[in-house]
Amino acid sequence: MKCPILKNSSPISRINAVHPFRILYQYFVLYKERLSQVDAKLQEVIAGKAPEYLEPLATLQENMQIRTKVAGIYRELCLESVKNKYECEIQASRQHCESEKLLLYDTVQSELEEKIRRLEEDRHSIDITSELWNDELQSRKKRKDPFSPDKKKPVVVSGPYIVYMLQDLDILEDWTTIRKAMATLGPHRVKTEPPVKLEKHLHSARSEEGRLYYDGEWYIRGQTICIDKKDECPTSAVITTINHDEVWFKRPDGSKSKLYISQLQKGKYSIKHS
Repeated sequence: MKCPILKNSSPISRINAVHPFRILYQYFVLYKERLSQVDAKLQEVIAGKAPEYLEPLATLQENMQIRTKVAGIYRELCLESVKNKYECEIQASRQHCESEKLLLYDTVQSELEEKIRRLEEDRHSIDITSELWNDELQSRKKRKDPFSPDKKKPVVVSGPYIVYMLQDLDILEDWTTIRKAMATLGPHRVKTEPPVKLEKHLHSARSEEGRLYYDGEWYIRGQTICIDKKDECPTSAVITTINHDEVWFKRPDGSKSKLYISQLQKGKYSIKHS
């Protein structure tokens, strides 16, 4: 089919009219070629052969390997840290248990020694009481015997005198009761001592409610202290008992010793937290 306009037009007009179509056809050919190139490149990418795909993929794989290795090392370090914390907790628990057992052993031992001491005092008092009881019974038998040739005549006392209404046995019973009451007070019983001259104390030391106060610091049973004496090397020890006027401690070799609070006040010994 021929266009009647082009048929009746001049050759120059025909060329000018066909020229845009030729340009359009060239663009179409370029488009087809470009499309075929893109399809070919897409197929290479799908097949894993395109350089534009392989180079970034290699970089990503390398980064992945590095991060995987770092994550593995970090995981091992975390596991090791948790294991160390677990072992530390177990060791601390064992040490605490051993310390509590030792403290309980010392406490029970001190209480038993105190009970044994009180029983010894009671036994001694009972022995004395029984002996005096026998002596009193024998003296009563002698006084009741009317045929005894050694019977003494009553002594007549003139002037002011004191009459004791209690018998010797009653006085002895009262004395035994007082001794038992003093023994029950333990280390806190009041001892009657002759008056002494007051000395100037170089350090402040006293015991209150089972605690020791020395130069502004408090010490309790079970604490580790450092004992220092003049002209001797300092030694380490553990406080086991704090009494009214003395402190018992245990040395590392297992031996026990006591330290009087008056010695701390006079400066013969000094203690500090270890």
